Amino acid sequence: MEGKPTEEETQLWCRRLASQANNRAWVLAEQAGRTAEEDAEMLHAAHASRHLWSKVGTERNLALADLLLGHVHALLGSGQSAMRYAGDAYGYFTSHDSEAWELAFAHAALANAAHAAGRRDLHREHYARAVDVANTMTGEEDRKVFDASFIRIPKPAQAG
Repeated sequence: MEGKPTEEETQLWCRRLASQANNRAWVLAEQAGRTAEEDAEMLHAAHASRHLWSKVGTERNLALADLLLGHVHALLGSGQSAMRYAGDAYGYFTSHDSEAWELAFAHAALANAAHAAGRRDLHREHYARAVDVANTMTGEEDRKVFDASFIRIPKPAQAG
């Protein structure tokens, strides 16, 4: 490659790398079991995706990256940071015109974060909302993708 890449080339590569990091983090997050090395890779990939989207993405891209970070931090037991990321994503998707799958994931990520943070009532509330919104999804592929992640979120304990 001769000379410095153009701004367009740089943005194209940032988008490609952000997408690849995002996809890798989701693949690892959906695994039933991960090694310590895979946990670290999942966390790094999620943060890399968020960083790259911050350079070239839209508000929606950033909200999706925050949703992933909330989910990943929750899976790793980091309740406080999970709540921050999931809360930011939830705030975005509930205040903008969002598709059912986005809202279902926002509730699911917040439920997972609440579980990791020990906030039982919030966990129970958003878990139920995630189920309700997921049941409105009309796209078969959207539901399949949602279910692959939702299965990793602990079910709330029964009250009483």
